[in-house]
Order: sequence, then C-alpha cells, then structure tokens
Amino acid sequence: MIVVVMGVSGSGKSTIGPALARALEVPYLDADDFHPPENVAKMAAGVPLGDADRAPWLARMNERLRTLDRQGESAVLGCSALKERYRRVLREGVRDFRLVYLHAPFEVISRRVAQRQHRYMPASLLASQFDTLEPPDEAISIDVSQPLERCVALAVSGLRG
Repeated sequence: MIVVVMGVSGSGKSTIGPALARALEVPYLDADDFHPPENVAKMAAGVPLGDADRAPWLARMNERLRTLDRQGESAVLGCSALKERYRRVLREGVRDFRLVYLHAPFEVISRRVAQRQHRYMPASLLASQFDTLEPPDEAISIDVSQPLERCVALAVSGLRG
C-alpha cells in the first residue's frame, strides 16, 4: 500500500505523515527530498513553483513509488499534491494507491505556518497554495484542527476500513 498524505504547507504532512508511517510500520518519504536544486532555490527566494517546475519532482516521486509497489513494499509519502493532475502522476503505475487529505481553514493553517520555520516554504507562499489547491474527491479527509493522535487514528481507521 502506497499512502500519500497531502495538503497545503502547514497542514501537518511532516507531523502526521511520519506518525502515520510509524503506526502502519512502514517507511516515511518526504516530498521535499525529491526536489531538484532549481526548485529549492526558487522556493527559498519566495517564488512559487509552476507546473513545469513540478514535473521532474513528480516524476522522481512516482518512480520511487512504483519501485516500492513493484517490490511489494508499502510507504507513506508526505506531499502537497495540490492538483488532481499531480496526484494522477503520483498514482500512475501504482496498484494500491491511497490518499489522505489533511485540511483546515486558512486561518488555522496560517497560524501554524507563522509559528514555524520550513526549509523551503516561507509563509508568504501559503495563499498561493490555497489558490492552487484542488481538493480531492476520493480521499480519507481529515480536519487537522484536531489533536495529532486523533488525526492519525482517523487515517489508520480509514486505511484499514
């Protein structure tokens, strides 16, 4: 089973994703680790990425997910996956693909982002992520205004149910 934990920056991917991976006893992959250096430089400068920037990033992740799937291994990937076409690229060639969508109102996410430092995502880009977001139709949907333990329990229940 390949699980993609998705949502805008500050939705909890890097907190809930690893906790979910531990609960499922599978490896956690962070989408940030798949960005080419050019993307990292743009994001650090506060420049939003375009679709052309995201193409090699998505392809790298899909290659890793397909390899894991072919080997019969499971993993949790934390990835923004804001648009349906991005999720299609991630899903391509993966037999058991599951999506966990982390969401909360802008004000809640904005407060979280303001309270932390992220290696690639300055708070100034949050509005552009909400503008880009295409909420998924088929996903385990979790309101991350709830405590971490509850969010993880809901995700595990949804994946096993």
